[in-house]
Amino acid sequence: MMQKTPESRQSHHLLSAALTPSALRETIFKSLMAGLMIGIGGTVYLSCDDRVVGALLFTTGLLTICNMGYLLFTGKVCYALENSPGYIVTLLIIALGNVAACVLYGAAVRQFLPQVAEKAAAACDAKLLQTGWQTFFLAVMCGILMYIAVVTFRRQQGMSRYVGIVTCVPAFILSGFEHSIADAVYLGMAGLPAGSWRFLVVVLLGNAAGGLLFPVLQRLAGDKS
Repeated sequence: MMQKTPESRQSHHLLSAALTPSALRETIFKSLMAGLMIGIGGTVYLSCDDRVVGALLFTTGLLTICNMGYLLFTGKVCYALENSPGYIVTLLIIALGNVAACVLYGAAVRQFLPQVAEKAAAACDAKLLQTGWQTFFLAVMCGILMYIAVVTFRRQQGMSRYVGIVTCVPAFILSGFEHSIADAVYLGMAGLPAGSWRFLVVVLLGNAAGGLLFPVLQRLAGDKS
């Protein structure tokens, strides 16, 4: 059976507690740092001519987030069933912090790395042409892979805890699945074209549904691990 590491238990316990002023401050700043790391990962991906290499290097973002204990919506939403209803407030703060950091970072990239922003704009044009249900489906699939990545990191020990990240992250990128925080980076780089916020809401909801799908199915199967 996979074991939770002490640091993952401690981090999870802190998120489960009420948001005191100090906990709120920590949540906000760790959410901003997570968004910044996803922004860096997205920049690396767009800068690579080889999509496979770029997808692998994108994992720099999630590896840093997991190792440093930063707060990423697509990872933390997977634990919603293990917490009280008040955890929803924490998730909303994390999502807002992630998106804010990504949009601001994207604006900086648009200013200082225009060649990267041009690639992001082209990608966003295609994303915004998708139907709502298509976007939701792609976001659910990404949520499933993010669940596998973060839960593997949380429960495994040694080098095996990184397997989920270095396989699932490139998998969702190369499959064209939608990651809400990465999309916030690209939309920020593109200057937030019309329809951006509606698109992001759909992706956030899809990521949440995907991140909770396996926990729900495992409970129905009687697996409480």
